[in-house]
Amino acid sequence: MTDRYSEWDSPASTPTGEPAPAHREVRVSLPSTPATVTYILIGFTVFVYLLQMASMMLFNVDLPIYYGARINEAIRTGEWWRFITPVFLHGSMGHIFFNMYALFAIGGFLERNLGHGRFILLYFLGAFSGNVFSFLLTEGYSVGASTAVFGLIGAQLLFFYQNRELFGGHARQAIGNILFIIAINLFIGLSPGIDNWGHVGGLLGGTMFAWFAGTRWALSGIPPEMTLVDERESREVFTGAAVVAMIFGALAVWGLFFK
Repeated sequence: MTDRYSEWDSPASTPTGEPAPAHREVRVSLPSTPATVTYILIGFTVFVYLLQMASMMLFNVDLPIYYGARINEAIRTGEWWRFITPVFLHGSMGHIFFNMYALFAIGGFLERNLGHGRFILLYFLGAFSGNVFSFLLTEGYSVGASTAVFGLIGAQLLFFYQNRELFGGHARQAIGNILFIIAINLFIGLSPGIDNWGHVGGLLGGTMFAWFAGTRWALSGIPPEMTLVDERESREVFTGAAVVAMIFGALAVWGLFFK
């Protein structure tokens, strides 16, 4: 994937009286790193769903959901893994299809720009944040990767915002499209049976992490030989992960022991 970057000198002429350089355009390539983690997450989630179907056929009960869904009563008895495991569980074929399609469509782009490590952090921090919000504000039980997917959507929004100078008009269009998608999905989430608070929590967690840790591209070199350099430092990634983990971890502790 490529993006065009334009460079020009504002003066009409140079100090020596010579004509200023003409308007120049160069193309730089965005990273082409394979989206390995995205494919692994999709493959593993589909595998878990097959286990769910097999469990229903063999035992007439969905054992993965029984032991892994976000169930508030179970979390309060010490089964804290349920803040993460619902991301791998789904309630129907349509449920997993739409979530995995969204993961494929958004995850590949983000993983190529964030790198494998930051992408893994983003995915599971979004899942954790969403399930904490769901635990605090929703009764019953919930499953699904949509908590993490909304975290990816928030991170994609921040990516285009933080790199808007590089992408120009394309960034503005992308930001508008993403905001529209968020609004539509949150509106749909008002329907019965949809854990909209989980979506909101995932969106907040992913956006917060991306604010600190998202890729911040800068152009380096002399036209036409220019490359992209990520200005984000490792300590900023650590800070982003720590902020999200501490805020939503504190909310989880409050819900467990003080609510």
